[in-house]
Amino acid sequence: MFDVLIVGGGVAGMSCALVLGSAYKKPFAAAKKIGVFTHQKNTNLQEALFNNAYGISPGKLGSELMFESIEQLSKLYPHVAQMANEKVMKIEGEYPNFTVVTNKDSYQTKIVVVAVGWANTLMIEGLEHYIEPHKKSIPEKNRIQLKNTDHKVTEGIYVAGTLAGKRSQLAIAAGSGAEVATDILTLWNNGNQSQSHDSIK
Repeated sequence: MFDVLIVGGGVAGMSCALVLGSAYKKPFAAAKKIGVFTHQKNTNLQEALFNNAYGISPGKLGSELMFESIEQLSKLYPHVAQMANEKVMKIEGEYPNFTVVTNKDSYQTKIVVVAVGWANTLMIEGLEHYIEPHKKSIPEKNRIQLKNTDHKVTEGIYVAGTLAGKRSQLAIAAGSGAEVATDILTLWNNGNQSQSHDSIK
């Protein structure tokens, strides 16, 4: 049984995984089992070039950033399980007992974070009735989002990034994933507002 499974290895999903992974020294997060499905063949990152993203050197390719974030998660927070070659097909159940079914296996988890893109080809069974037109995209693109209130779709299911109704901007997607992570940390900390920072002190 996972405490949280993150679906999506793009900016929002990896940002969420990094923040959750970094909280392992906090007593309320120390024993939590975290996993992320990094299968992400259709992410906009594959075509991206970053010259205007805070903290990222100009000229950085999105494809490089994808690889580096996966490597960073592996090196710094190896306790976060990465499932690289599995595509999520179905989410069923209810909080705190969801089953996430992939093309290869199935997993039990208490919380699900959905952080895949906003394409109208979303094919994860169990999410259909949450889909609505994207509110911050031009209508001709037929983008979608999941109905949510402050990233929460329903009890135990969160959405991050463009699928949460955010604009396609790296800093926004990263912040969205981090915000979901801090909401989950707050939940784990009995409702006490929580975040995870490193410090040189």
